[in-house]
Amino acid sequence: MRNTMLIAKREYLEQIRGRAFKISTIAMPLLIAALLAFSHYIDRKAGKGKHIAIVAQDAPLAAEVSKQLLDDKWGEYKVDVTAPATEQQRAAWQRQVQTKSIDGLLAIDTSNPEKISATFTSLSAVDVSAHGSLQNALNRGAINQRMVRKGMTPAEADALLAQVPVDSLQLDKDGKIGKNSGSAVVIKATLMLIMLSLPIMLYGLDMARAIIEEKTSRIFEIMLAVVKPSDLLAGKMIGVGGVGITQIAIWVAGATLFMGSQLAAELLTGNIAIRFSWAEGIFFPIYFVLGFALFSAIFSGLAATCETSQDLQKFMVVAIIPLYTSMGLLPVMVNDPNSIWSVAASLFPLTSPYVMISRMGMAVVPLWQVALSVILLALTSWGVLWFSSRLYRVGILMYGKRATLPELLRWLRYS
Repeated sequence: MRNTMLIAKREYLEQIRGRAFKISTIAMPLLIAALLAFSHYIDRKAGKGKHIAIVAQDAPLAAEVSKQLLDDKWGEYKVDVTAPATEQQRAAWQRQVQTKSIDGLLAIDTSNPEKISATFTSLSAVDVSAHGSLQNALNRGAINQRMVRKGMTPAEADALLAQVPVDSLQLDKDGKIGKNSGSAVVIKATLMLIMLSLPIMLYGLDMARAIIEEKTSRIFEIMLAVVKPSDLLAGKMIGVGGVGITQIAIWVAGATLFMGSQLAAELLTGNIAIRFSWAEGIFFPIYFVLGFALFSAIFSGLAATCETSQDLQKFMVVAIIPLYTSMGLLPVMVNDPNSIWSVAASLFPLTSPYVMISRMGMAVVPLWQVALSVILLALTSWGVLWFSSRLYRVGILMYGKRATLPELLRWLRYS
C-alpha cells in the first residue's frame, strides 16, 4: 500500500502541476457556457423575423392567415398579402424568393373550398420552424373563415380558437408536485453527461498514453525493480482518478459560487431553472469513480499491448461507441425515461455511468435499478481490472512482439 500511495501521489502532483490541467479546468467550463449560450441564442433567433408573402384567390382567408402569423409574437413575421392574385403576381413573388428579397411564398389554393391546399416555396430545403408555424396559421385561418361563413362573428370565432396553455408539472417520489421545464431537463442531462464523460475519457486516455511513453522510454524497467506491477497500475489509477475528482470538485464549487452571485441572478432570467437532487449529488461521484475505474482499466490493459500511440488509436472505438450511444439515447430518455431502452442502457456497465445520472434527473428511478446498476458496474470494473492487470504485468516488458490473441492468452498464463 505504501508503494501504491507513493506512485499515486507522484501521478497526482505531476498532473495537478501540469499546464494541461490548469488550462482544461478553466477552459472547459467556459467552452460549455459558450456552447449553451450560443445554442440558446440560436434557439431564440432561429426562424424569427421571416418575411413571408401570401398569394390566394380568397382574400378573407389570406387576410386571416396573415393575422394569425402576425399574432405569433415568437415568430415576429413580416407578411405581405396579394389576394386575389394573378399568375403573374405569383411569379413576381417567386422571383423575389429567388433573389432573397423575401424568405418564402405561401400560395393558397381555394379552387375547392372543401379541400383547401397550399404550397410554401423557399430557398431552404428544410425549414421546420417556418413550416410548422405556417401550417398552424393556415389551419386556424381556414377554420375561422368556415365558422364566420356559418354565421359566427369574427370575435366569436377567435374566442373558440383561443389556445389553452398547458403547464408541465413533475411528481417526485415523496408526492410533491413542482414545475417542470423540458428545456431545463435537457440542459441538465447534457451537462451531467459532459461532466462525467469528459474527465473519464480524457484522463483514461491520458493514462494509457503515459503507459506507452514510459514503456517506450523503458522507465518501467527501473520502477519495477522496487515495486510490483499491480501496485504500479493501482497507484497510477488512484492518482489520475484523484485528478479527475479534483477537477470536477473545482467545477462544482465554481458553479455553486456563480449561481449564488448577483451576476447569475441577472443573467439567468426566464423560465429555465436547473435543480439538482441529493440523490444526484451522492451518486455522481460514485458513477465517476466506477466509470473511471472501468475505462482506465480497459485503456491500461490495451496500452500495455501497444508499442506506440498510433497503435492505441485503433482501440478508440472502445471509448467512443459507449459515449455516442449514451448521447444518442438522450432524446429517447427525454420522451420516456422509463422505456426499455433507457432502463437497459442505465444497467449496461459501459453506458450506465453516463445514462443513469442523466435519467435520474428526468424521472424517479426505482432504487433497485440504481442499486443493480452500481453493483453491475462495480463487478465489471473489478473483472476488467483483474484481466487488465495481468495483461499489464507482462505487456509492459514486451517489446517488438505483436499482441495477437494467442499471444495475449499466453500473457495471461505467464501472469
